[in-house]
Amino acid sequence: MARPAGQQQQQVAAAAVVALLLVAAAAPGTVAVTCGQVVGYITPCLSYAMGRAAAPGPACCAGVRSLADAARTAADRQATCNCLKQATAGMGALKPDLVAGIPAKCGVNIPYPISRTTDCSKVQ
Repeated sequence: MARPAGQQQQQVAAAAVVALLLVAAAAPGTVAVTCGQVVGYITPCLSYAMGRAAAPGPACCAGVRSLADAARTAADRQATCNCLKQATAGMGALKPDLVAGIPAKCGVNIPYPISRTTDCSKVQ
């Protein structure tokens, strides 16, 4: 008996996800921080970064702290830097001076400037 098309598509999608997970797990030198995680960590900072809040809120600072803790290696920091640049590229409402100051306002040391002009390949 043939399976309904919807069920076949779900099985194919599930198989594709499993295959991607296996490839990612086997790939040497992969970074521990994903762009999805980066976006999740910084999303609470957007209202401040757009000038809509007087200071970064507790959720923003917790996200920045978590992001800094997650990016332990140079490869992680480079990936994080690139993700930040990609995530903010289309957000014209962000105020660069506010964005750059978020780590300091949260008491978190980020070893590179948070800027669209940062050369992420040089981040150590």
